[in-house]
Amino acid sequence: MSLLGRALFSRRSLICSAFFVGLLPTALLAADKPKEIRIDWATYNPVSIVLKERGLLEKEFAKDGIAIRWVQTLGSNKALEFLSAGSIDFGSTAGSAALVSRINGNPIKSIYVYSRPEWTALVTKDPSIKKIEDLKGKRVAVTRGTDPHIFLVRALQSVGLTERDTTPVLLQHPDGKTALIRGDVQAWAGLDPMMAQAEVEDGATLFYRNAAANTWGILNVREEFAKDHPDLVRRVLAVYEDARKHALANYDEVKKAFIAVTKLPDAVFDKQLKERTELTHSKIGAPQRESILAAGLALQQAGVIKADVDVKKTVDDLIDDRWVTVTN
Repeated sequence: MSLLGRALFSRRSLICSAFFVGLLPTALLAADKPKEIRIDWATYNPVSIVLKERGLLEKEFAKDGIAIRWVQTLGSNKALEFLSAGSIDFGSTAGSAALVSRINGNPIKSIYVYSRPEWTALVTKDPSIKKIEDLKGKRVAVTRGTDPHIFLVRALQSVGLTERDTTPVLLQHPDGKTALIRGDVQAWAGLDPMMAQAEVEDGATLFYRNAAANTWGILNVREEFAKDHPDLVRRVLAVYEDARKHALANYDEVKKAFIAVTKLPDAVFDKQLKERTELTHSKIGAPQRESILAAGLALQQAGVIKADVDVKKTVDDLIDDRWVTVTN
């Protein structure tokens, strides 16, 4: 074929391709609608339990033929692990844990506040442990990659200690609580509701508390999912908002659902939700940014985050606050 012939053929091919694309439905040019939305539920996220038990997302997406698949996560580390692997699309974490995961390459966006908790403290049953300094040389149960872990690092840092001054025992949150009660460890970086259970049922003591160092309960989405399906993200968050407001107005119903799932007594739930959890926020704003940034800078000072990481830029890259416009 001559050069002129090849040029004419290429032109015809381009025109035909453009014509064919023009005939395609717009929906086929966009990302395919998923067959299911995969979302976590967690005992440290009461709103997720309301969502799951009331079937609100199932009702919202039934008309689209999109199924909802629920996955339980036992801590921020598991939620972030599942998000990174693409096993879930939405995951519940602490804000600080999401930041560290983003620094480590997990392509997620923080998009919603599900609670303002005081969900972690340093816990013991050892009467000789009364302050942070008493942890030196002690076995401490902790779950890496979670707010309790970050809380522990910051607490030790505040008195001139590091994790190396203790013997960290790496366990998932429920196992950490069990190890504390059995006496396998002398202290535990706790998480509710297991922490409240240890207080109520086993006489454990929260020997160091700092509500301000608890970063917010944050819902995250896979960045790719948000890019491909922004309309679905908006709808998920609209339903999340309905569930949060329902939880605020119906405490007894939330308690019933929580107890049905966890098999924990009333007193544990009351301690977690009445004493230590607020559900009055939803939009990620300045307080959340400042809390997450402060945790990140403290971790950088402690050597957990490398010195060359731009923590503030990573916080800006992590948070996407366009999805929710009103909070109450």
